[in-house]
Amino acid sequence: MPITFNVHSGVQLENDIRFILDEVPTNIHIAAGGQMITDSDTLAFVYLLEDETGYHYVKFGQAVWPLLVSTLKATEDPTLQFGEVELTLHKFREELEMLIFNIEGNDNYGAEFSKAVEEAFSEILMQ
Repeated sequence: MPITFNVHSGVQLENDIRFILDEVPTNIHIAAGGQMITDSDTLAFVYLLEDETGYHYVKFGQAVWPLLVSTLKATEDPTLQFGEVELTLHKFREELEMLIFNIEGNDNYGAEFSKAVEEAFSEILMQ
């Protein structure tokens, strides 16, 4: 059964960006999935984690979108921190950038989500 974790905060120290999970996954065999999707109904980006049972989801709602913009400006993929564990979210920047450019002007994701993404990521989209 997939588990959804919600990211509510993160920290940035220059190029080192860490997203913090308040709840600690009980499965220590979780690995970065290297894929990102969207949940346009809740205005969130979703990074996939994997374990032996399948995928789990890490949701990045609008509260952390400013840190997602910083992530796209950084040179390294961010990490996800839960408890004492730090997990590098491989291909995070690549996947997020591809999504925001695909969402721009594309109401297939829903007009509200498209507009929110265009506003929040305008600095990246203008590059």
